Amino acid sequence: MSAPEDVLKMIADGEVAFVDFRFTDTLGKEHHLTVPAHTVDEERMEEGVMFDGSSMPGWKGVEASDMVLVPDASTARLDPFREETTLILTCDVLDPADLKGYDRDPRSIAKRAENYLKASGLGDTAYFGPEPEFFVFDGVSWDDDASGCFVKVHSDEGGWSRGLDMNGSNLGHRPGHKGGYVPVSPVDSFADMRSEMCLLLEQQGVPVEIHHHEVAGPGQLEIGTRFSTLVQRADWNQILKYTVHNVAHVYGKTATFMPKPIVGDNGSGMHVHQSIWKDGQNLFAGNGYAGLSEFALYYIGGIIKHARALNALTNPSTNSYKRLVPHFEAPVKLAYSARNRSASIRIPYVGSPKARRVEARFPDPMANPYLSFAALMMAGLDGVQNKIHPGDPADKNLYDLPPEEDAKIPTVCASLEQALEALDADREFLTRGGVFSNDMLDAYIELKWAEVTRLRMTTHPVEFDMYYSL
Repeated sequence: MSAPEDVLKMIADGEVAFVDFRFTDTLGKEHHLTVPAHTVDEERMEEGVMFDGSSMPGWKGVEASDMVLVPDASTARLDPFREETTLILTCDVLDPADLKGYDRDPRSIAKRAENYLKASGLGDTAYFGPEPEFFVFDGVSWDDDASGCFVKVHSDEGGWSRGLDMNGSNLGHRPGHKGGYVPVSPVDSFADMRSEMCLLLEQQGVPVEIHHHEVAGPGQLEIGTRFSTLVQRADWNQILKYTVHNVAHVYGKTATFMPKPIVGDNGSGMHVHQSIWKDGQNLFAGNGYAGLSEFALYYIGGIIKHARALNALTNPSTNSYKRLVPHFEAPVKLAYSARNRSASIRIPYVGSPKARRVEARFPDPMANPYLSFAALMMAGLDGVQNKIHPGDPADKNLYDLPPEEDAKIPTVCASLEQALEALDADREFLTRGGVFSNDMLDAYIELKWAEVTRLRMTTHPVEFDMYYSL
């Protein structure tokens, strides 16, 4: 953790050449403005840097476009991918009209969520631990225009590469279909790359706990990092994505956090572990089911009640719903269970009450972490405030239920359209305490409907297969 004076001392001592002011837009994409280090003084650290908010999707109009980036000195880290020494500072976006956190700035929303938790009296700290999965490919190409559309994924690990000549250098060691979970090298060809990603994450202040190959054969990977408070953990998620993308790029490969880039193999989720604490005590620990407290059960009830609205924020892409398909290995059933990975809410086995937590398994890494973590917490707190009990746990395999039982268990949304409609109808829990504003949610829904409409209007190759000869 750095203080403003520590950052200014690094600059005064000539340790950095540039300072990068970084922020995240509504859709979760990072942006940056870079200035020479000698221009950053105490006044600039306090007053920030002006930028054009009208160029950000769903933000200001050109008639009121000036916005302010104010750096958080505690986020200071050196960028491992720049040739010139560059200090990165994560920023909050302020509206110059009142110098308060902009109501559509994701990081400001996450901060308001933390403040709401404290003001509610229910707790003082929310801990989050996401597990974003991702793919690394050797190359990818796509196009869509009036002449047609296509996508082609190139992966040496992909099962489709076993018949390629590769100039006589096809070595044959690769995971099979759905056979990628934790093999050793040479079947796992990404171990060294992941290790480098981990070392660079540690250098940037993100503690790493584990890394491994995931289930999908063609380069699906995971790096497990430590839990932390809501805002810091969202910051770390952005650092992880930045690091993964850039290390892959340096290796001459390409990384993606798309939930379902490969047809017929496992998709990438982002399971989100969470717990609420007060006065140093884990409020989720108790003597109930799986060692949970009544507080934790109500929290689960809130997530289940609002899950379909949450989907618009935790599964915010059209591609997200190609992963969330019933009867495949994705957590679509809105039920909770201890250790049962087919339930959308899982209670992991832990040895200590301090580690007691719940794991929402339906989110995916397309989610903006600031928005999705804040929304999950707000849903859970609504469950606590209104004593929403989640009912009995589901301790059987939910992937293979008899039809009459299957029909009784609610599911997550089946499309982004459904999720956006659910969010529009069920949003009051998000606006409490001014955490999310209705204006922000309206703008978000409008942005996402544009994505839905674009895909709706694009002819798909599968449609040719189904309909061309009819």
